[in-house]
Amino acid sequence: MIWIGLEAVLFFFGFYLEFQYVLHMFQQNRYEIHRFYHWMSDQRKEIQEELWFPFGVAIIGVFWAFIPNLSIKWIGLMALSFLVMVMNHFQNQFHITIKPLVFTARVKRQLFISAWLVGVTIFSLIYFQLDYLWLLCLVFTPWLFMYVVGWMTWPFEKMLQQYYIHLGKKRLYAQRDLIKIGITGSYGKTSTKNIIQSIVREEYHSLMTPASYNTPMGITMTIRNYLKPIHQVFVCEMGADHVGEITRLMKYVQPQIGVVTSVGPQHLLTFGSLENIIHEKMQMIERLPKDGLGVINLDNDYIRQYRVKNSVPLISFGIQSEDVDYRAVKISYTTTGSYFTVVHAKEEVAFHTKLLGELNIMNILSGIVVARHLGISWKSLQRAVANMEQVEHRLELKKINGHRFIDDAFNANPIGAKMALEVLSMMPGKRYIITPGMIDLGKKQDEYNREFGKRMKHFVDEVILVGPKQTKAIQEGLAEMNFDADHIHVYQTVQEALAYVYEHADEHDTILLENDLPEAFSR
Repeated sequence: MIWIGLEAVLFFFGFYLEFQYVLHMFQQNRYEIHRFYHWMSDQRKEIQEELWFPFGVAIIGVFWAFIPNLSIKWIGLMALSFLVMVMNHFQNQFHITIKPLVFTARVKRQLFISAWLVGVTIFSLIYFQLDYLWLLCLVFTPWLFMYVVGWMTWPFEKMLQQYYIHLGKKRLYAQRDLIKIGITGSYGKTSTKNIIQSIVREEYHSLMTPASYNTPMGITMTIRNYLKPIHQVFVCEMGADHVGEITRLMKYVQPQIGVVTSVGPQHLLTFGSLENIIHEKMQMIERLPKDGLGVINLDNDYIRQYRVKNSVPLISFGIQSEDVDYRAVKISYTTTGSYFTVVHAKEEVAFHTKLLGELNIMNILSGIVVARHLGISWKSLQRAVANMEQVEHRLELKKINGHRFIDDAFNANPIGAKMALEVLSMMPGKRYIITPGMIDLGKKQDEYNREFGKRMKHFVDEVILVGPKQTKAIQEGLAEMNFDADHIHVYQTVQEALAYVYEHADEHDTILLENDLPEAFSR
């Protein structure tokens, strides 16, 4: 009984250490079971490709063959597997520093269910005297249990979501005079939301969805926790990585003004095709009321070529296009920000902003369109744009440990990456880039990352890549352009990459931090 108790303790702690990591990855996969399953499959393939895998199997085989006593065999294997779990736990803890596990109510419910399953498993193994199976359970059950717990809790979580969404709708619809502005796009929507909020609040009591709260539950939390009778405007970001999600959000929020910032190959893996992305994003315009307003970016070819079936009035903006209603010209960048002039009809108005990059100017243009529609004066707009704070992690110019960074960590699309390189090229000193590349781009992911690497040739002096496998396509693009290999550095973690630039860059140099993958995808 003592040995059984010891094995039970080892099983419990070994399971807990591994399950904590698995639960973290489930959270980073947005609690989506199918997405988590594909991630698990990728992990299994990677483990089998590691050199230690066949070596470890061989050691276990030798251990099993030459130890005569069956009890000692299982106790030894149990201890060995527990040791591996502990080592793996500390290795995971070392890597998981950027986006830690958040113990939400949902995570706590999943922990409770998993603890119950563990208890049932331990009782069953002891009751049926199958403790020799504990090793297999210890190795496989954390991953299997997470999958099972995901399916077990899904009906309840879905029901709970629908209940809270119902409460959110009641509160939202109760404010009949509330002006609701919906924002979507393949990229730029969070920056645009922050920019519109900064502009509109000059003359209105305005509320926006915080951070990246662009899902039904994120929007619901905003409405229930922050929407007050005093608010006149609600600026709502709407995200989607599956067909039908913008349609559902439009039915939920029912905005009068809709802004489409861009359309491009983002989330190709889950959308399935670019055609699906275009159709889904443009539902923001298709489902507006006839007396509403659609705000569209005509520099984006996919939006320009789309034939809107809704008769809602449209106002366009752009930089490259000359046939738009609002256009930005005379653009220049400095270490203090951007300068540009907005042309509308016969009016020309000069602006300065702390924000960097053509993409941010495009986002400001969309905000100016909305603000003018709401009657905000040009003078108020100039003041709002000049005082506008940089959007965190989106071409954000900042000082870190005495070094100048352009923090574009939340960007993960080809167009945004291209613009970030252009901004970097205009900065003084030596130019560094730290990046793990881009994900969620479907079958074209390697192609886009390869092009990203090729483009660096003309904009970057030192390339620091995070994740040898993840950045393989970028390395190929760099090699194709004959980029000096002595100026390419590949590290396993962001911490190692930052350590390199802190040691080699000085205060006059500029470091672009381009994309920051969740740990579940960085390898």
